[in-house]
Amino acid sequence: MVYKMNIAGLERELPLCPLTGELNIAAFVLFGDVELTEHCAKELWKKAPEHDVMITAESKGIPLVYAMCRLSGRNRYILARKSVKLYMKNVVSCDTKSITTSNAQTLYLDGDDAEFLKGKKVLIVDDVISTGGSLLSLENLVKQSGGEIVGKMAILAEGDATCREDIIYLEKLPLFDKEGHEI
Repeated sequence: MVYKMNIAGLERELPLCPLTGELNIAAFVLFGDVELTEHCAKELWKKAPEHDVMITAESKGIPLVYAMCRLSGRNRYILARKSVKLYMKNVVSCDTKSITTSNAQTLYLDGDDAEFLKGKKVLIVDDVISTGGSLLSLENLVKQSGGEIVGKMAILAEGDATCREDIIYLEKLPLFDKEGHEI
């Protein structure tokens, strides 16, 4: 089963994947789709509030925030990692639970990145906001680092996230029953 979707003017087919016995979600994978990544970055950039730096979580937000940085003329964005890397020192961390991962995760910032965020206006960027778990962890990392969140953006908002007034997104992504009908 697939869901045909118009994403800011581009048509895509998203495969439906079972989340529970009664619920399916449409899999939105930005990886490998250069046209969609650049197009969505351009459309989000038009709506972006004034900011000093952007942050995203590993991994599907990376191509999006990269493309948005290119549009902005800035040469740096911050990445919250899913594991601590050898080069990371004075790590800042926050636990998260995402709808698309089976277990709880922890997001990590390198101490130098956390220091860079201090006193900065920070724009949080992600591909999809569903339950808001990853978003909340990014917010906590920015706050722990002394940054000021000036906006939260995603290409798609799914489920209850479509009712939130504190996020900016391009399109609503519906949820589906087990037969593939929109809920």
